[in-house]
Amino acid sequence: MKTALLAASALVGILGAASVVQAQALPVTPIQPAKLSEHIRVLSSDAFEGRGPATAGETKSIDYISKQFAAAGVQPGGPHGSWFQDVPLARFEVKGPVKLALTAGGKTQALTQGDQAVVQTLLPVNQVAIHNAPLVFVGYGVKAKECGWDDFKGVDLHGKIAVVLINDPDFENPKVTTGPGCFGGKAMTYYGRWTYKYEEAARQGALGMLIVHETAPAAYGWATVRNSNGNAQFDIVRADPTKSHALLQGWIQRDVTVDLFRKSGLDFEAAKRAAQSKDFYPVLLKGASFSADYAVDHSKIVSHNVIARMAGKTHPNETVIYSAHWDHLGVGAPDAKGDRIYNGAVDNGTGIAALLELARVYAHAPRTDRSILFLAVTAEEKGLLGSEYYATHPVYPLATTVADLNMDALHPDGPARDISISGGGKVDLEERLAAAAKAEGRSFSPDQEPEKGHFYRSDHFSFAKVGVPAISIESGMDLYVGGKAKGVPLEAEYVAHKYHQPADEWSPNWDLRGAAIDVGLVYKLGRQLADSRVWPQWKPAAEFKGARDATASARQ
Repeated sequence: MKTALLAASALVGILGAASVVQAQALPVTPIQPAKLSEHIRVLSSDAFEGRGPATAGETKSIDYISKQFAAAGVQPGGPHGSWFQDVPLARFEVKGPVKLALTAGGKTQALTQGDQAVVQTLLPVNQVAIHNAPLVFVGYGVKAKECGWDDFKGVDLHGKIAVVLINDPDFENPKVTTGPGCFGGKAMTYYGRWTYKYEEAARQGALGMLIVHETAPAAYGWATVRNSNGNAQFDIVRADPTKSHALLQGWIQRDVTVDLFRKSGLDFEAAKRAAQSKDFYPVLLKGASFSADYAVDHSKIVSHNVIARMAGKTHPNETVIYSAHWDHLGVGAPDAKGDRIYNGAVDNGTGIAALLELARVYAHAPRTDRSILFLAVTAEEKGLLGSEYYATHPVYPLATTVADLNMDALHPDGPARDISISGGGKVDLEERLAAAAKAEGRSFSPDQEPEKGHFYRSDHFSFAKVGVPAISIESGMDLYVGGKAKGVPLEAEYVAHKYHQPADEWSPNWDLRGAAIDVGLVYKLGRQLADSRVWPQWKPAAEFKGARDATASARQ
């Protein structure tokens, strides 16, 4: 209890005596809230310029993280005894002026980049010049043989722009016929993610794709779309990028789309309902076309994952990974106050602070049987690219990587009775986390919004795709003080007004005791795995089980 009381006492001036009394009833954790706060304060300060990859903000970020790892007492874990793993990336930035236009009903409407639409390009071209490309509505843009589902039946998209809905065909219609391994009912599948839809557009040979933004199925507002897509974009360096990307990738506002459909003789809601059937056929929007003209600055850069390690004493070739992404959106479009720095305090200053605290705690604890890897990855905000690079270029064997425990955007709103994860129902790590929480008097809350596809939106997904059991830990919302009645609105307020916006800033008034006990719980789970012969397992229906099973002999 001494550690928890000392941590609580550091918060007296901010929280008051009543909060400290409450802290005495919380689970004991070696994680110190004051240390979390200081790391977040530094990393999300304006001096770090929003931690954009390949900027001065990256240099400051990876320097700070590596020095903090060294000060904690852990060892470099990257290639050749380095703190860093080079991550080669292709960088693309749309240069103005950006000319966008929709033609429908005999009239042409200019669109403003960032307002009615937002476009990008991830192909190495100097200029995008699209003139009156026909528009084709392709429903949800899904081609899933296992479901007997094909939204592209009989259509040739070469030279055309596909218009597509976000999320799965069953998001608004639970009566959609689905089968084993198909759509997830309330839970979003990978078919619902924008990343999949862009990939499918390339496979179908489309000139481009515009995703219709609707807040509920997208799981975030237009501000998030604009801010996430309006600055420099990155991709893994690919031998043939046209196999993964169409020339134009973008989003379009719902009200603009409704007007477009009306001028093309269609009702948007009726077209959406039609797309919720496997009998749907693509629809050419009569008399409608899209034009775009803008320059592209493209180059190849090298960003960096930061890696630290504590070698295991008896099974050093078996590795438990803790991960978090260090990057955020950098400097971008100004908000209403003129602030252009996207500080990313919660997302994901909290995760990196947790990683640094875990390193400190492990360094001062008895060595584990298996090795512990602390992995701070780059370019999560650009499509999970740093974790994808590690997962496809592992420094330590994936077959004997026990699990990835990822941390992304922990709450600064005080301690909660529960803990949660992003997505669920795929791996038995979920039950192990729940058992660890129960042992300290807390509960486990399944993902309350599976329709938002959280499983596919954090770095653990990169590990899952190659078969490594992985979860991403989320703070609960059942607060000790105020319960869900307070916790749920606080989360909603963050998503609406701070997520991927300049307002995501550190505050000295944060109550990080909750984050501390959450990270302490993750420490306990990771340590249990590192001191055991347990190999976590994917559940039978998980789409990643096959990749793990293929390496089973390495774990005999």
